[in-house]
Amino acid sequence: MKKIKLTTLINLLLLLVFTSKAQVKQNIIFSDNMVLQRGVSVPVWGIAKNGETITVAFAGQKQNTVAKNGKWMVKLNPLKEGGPFTMTITASNTITIKNILVGEVWICSGQSNMERQLGPRNGQPLIDNWIEEAADGINYPNMREFSVQHIASDTPLAEVKAKWIICDSVTSKNFSAVGYFFGRELYKKLKVPIGLIHTSWGGTPAEKWTSREMLEATPELKVLVDVYDKAIKNYPDTLKKYRANENDLLAKWAADTLIAKQNNKPLPRKPAPPVNPAKSGDCGGLYNAMIAPLIPYAFKGVIWYQGESNSSRAKQYQTLFPTMITDWRNKWQQGNFPFLFVQIAPNNGNSPELREAQLLTMQNTPNTAMAVITDCVDTTFNLHPAQKKPVGERLALAARALAYGEKIEYSGPIYQSMKIDGNKIILNFTHVGKGLVARDGDLKGFTIADSNKKFVPAKAEIKGNSVVVFADSVPNPIAVRFGFINKPIANFYNKEGLPASPFRTDIQ
Repeated sequence: MKKIKLTTLINLLLLLVFTSKAQVKQNIIFSDNMVLQRGVSVPVWGIAKNGETITVAFAGQKQNTVAKNGKWMVKLNPLKEGGPFTMTITASNTITIKNILVGEVWICSGQSNMERQLGPRNGQPLIDNWIEEAADGINYPNMREFSVQHIASDTPLAEVKAKWIICDSVTSKNFSAVGYFFGRELYKKLKVPIGLIHTSWGGTPAEKWTSREMLEATPELKVLVDVYDKAIKNYPDTLKKYRANENDLLAKWAADTLIAKQNNKPLPRKPAPPVNPAKSGDCGGLYNAMIAPLIPYAFKGVIWYQGESNSSRAKQYQTLFPTMITDWRNKWQQGNFPFLFVQIAPNNGNSPELREAQLLTMQNTPNTAMAVITDCVDTTFNLHPAQKKPVGERLALAARALAYGEKIEYSGPIYQSMKIDGNKIILNFTHVGKGLVARDGDLKGFTIADSNKKFVPAKAEIKGNSVVVFADSVPNPIAVRFGFINKPIANFYNKEGLPASPFRTDIQ
């Protein structure tokens, strides 16, 4: 007993000594090779013993603060692009961070089509010309990526696991392909360093990236939290039931597998224990672990490629997606920063209603833009299109317009209004650019219907900045749709080469 008490006393004394000499630390995002945002106040933060005085010296500035509640933060005055610089953080210890650049920082987030690296990945097609594109990375050492490790949490975390990587011909293949092409295009136009904070996870729905408190505060979305909480409560019974039937399930799987092999058919999936919902990241779990720790890092805007995992709940996504955008903006307190996103590509599982929800988000949420990629597919309509370069470049066009004020056309035609003229419907559009065009012959992808709502293929003709749609079998039309199927094949563009977004005039 005395020995146990002596050991406890020694451990307490060691803890007190360690605490009294605890070193100041910076958040891991402030590390060698980082890129800081130019032109705005730049927060720098970390942890320290209460009462510790911290001085941050960078690019001719010195900012001081005193740690409270174990935390500290200073704000650097707006910085001018350039580098490399060194940052020194001085307290009871000294931290030196090297090879820092100042330029433009963008967050790259979403699911698998943002996560997909430039180099090869099992089960997905090769990115077009990836070897040549990766080799070109040697020309962009002033572009860096901070790629956040996959992790979920029920509560907001203080740090992520990642480090800044300098772009070159070797590292480029591990950059997000969309992020790489986006950043490279911006660098060519802006001639300033580019920082890409890559935080994405394949197969994830948008509610995982939205804070739980925001979901609970939104009546249409609270059901997501309720379902999640119920799943957590029922998990022990669900697991117990699986364990009780596991042997029978595995035996049936083995028999079905043998039959499938004998008949050269796809093999059935092996039974597995149910996943603990608490570890799934649902209802804010990825926000907590992969977004919250980044706040309030200064950045310019967000590029986002997600939606496939919400395709079956498109009506809900009309509320969920703009709510997520608002949530991020509220948390960062950097105003309505540019939020640029990709409309999901044609695929058997990608519903037109989800594309419509994305279109509505763009139209109703300030300072957003949408890259349409109905033409970025091959004949297989793969869920992970190989054409990532035009995706990144179209996002960069939107960034140049919304974030940097260039007077350029950055979107394809967007449906605005319609007028019925006898047996025809006349459609008007925004983002006509220098004019509307049909590629490869007559316009494709238009359908028309009368009051019976049976849509039939229609003829469509460009008349100035409008499109006239009609069908001989529909003398009294009331509605038109364009590309409103899972796998649209269309050739409607503006003269800037940007495809029109699918739409329907009879929106529900």
